[in-house]
Amino acid sequence: MSAQPGILFIVSAPSGAGKTSLLRELVPADPRLVMSVSHATRAMRPGEEDGVHYHFVSVERFEQLVGDGAFLEHARVFDNYYGTAEAGVRAQLGDGLDVVLEIDWQGARQVRRRFADAVSVFIAPPDITALRERLAGRGQDSDAVVERRMRDARSELSHYPEYDYLVINDDFATALAELRAIVSAERLREPRQAARHAAALSTMLG
Repeated sequence: MSAQPGILFIVSAPSGAGKTSLLRELVPADPRLVMSVSHATRAMRPGEEDGVHYHFVSVERFEQLVGDGAFLEHARVFDNYYGTAEAGVRAQLGDGLDVVLEIDWQGARQVRRRFADAVSVFIAPPDITALRERLAGRGQDSDAVVERRMRDARSELSHYPEYDYLVINDDFATALAELRAIVSAERLREPRQAARHAAALSTMLG
């Protein structure tokens, strides 16, 4: 079996769709699947580890990396900056690992400019009522905050046609199974399988 570069998966969703929970179940159960670790300028929170949850850097260092063209994608979210380093992603892909980028639609557009063969998945809630309930959470946010989160979520949701796959997270187990099916299907595409098993196929064909 010959070495074959990994697949780059882009996963996006509006807040409240359950993307993070799904990926927490999907990735650890698959030894060939890894999450890309982003750079971030925000402070490290209790329980977080540098290089595991994020690569925590100063604003100055982040801006230097931007200037060096080190990021596949980067964005400012409120008062903090986040970015995905291209070198790290390419190294993991070169090792034959399939890499998941958990990013928004703007980041997805940036990544597709550099990786035209990236596989993109959009996760959506089943309906607007479920979305509102999830964003309202435990009732600790004011109505104004919930409405702002709803506007942001609708804006993100409007970009689902830009993606290769659409998963509706109505039932968690079903959505997780669909994500696993997408990963399996992409791995089984003929060009990837043919390259991965080139020696065996050549022998069988004489």
